[in-house]
Amino acid sequence: MSMSEEMKACPICESPYGYFTGNNSYTCPECSHEWNLKKTENDSFTVIDCNGNPLQNGDSVIVIKNLPVKGAPKPIKSGTKVKNIRLVDADHNINCKIDGFGSMQLKSEFVRRS
Repeated sequence: MSMSEEMKACPICESPYGYFTGNNSYTCPECSHEWNLKKTENDSFTVIDCNGNPLQNGDSVIVIKNLPVKGAPKPIKSGTKVKNIRLVDADHNINCKIDGFGSMQLKSEFVRRS
């Protein structure tokens, strides 16, 4: 088995350098997340917005309140539309890119589906 076959993308930070640690387990060297490959493939999770609507990968959402960003001089304004979200099973369960801010992680409780 070659080295590239043993690496898997991290489900949290999406780093392509997750390495095999035995018993179908992988570890991400960038965020230190550990996961079981079989469990990740078989598990499904539901992410809901502030109104209780289920979200899916690729949805567009709207931010419902001003969100401060560490290191940024201004917050993400209420009403900002975010396109093509990616869902992850974590505390901040939405990965996205916001114009003027770059890659971000948001909590689904602060967005609504558009």
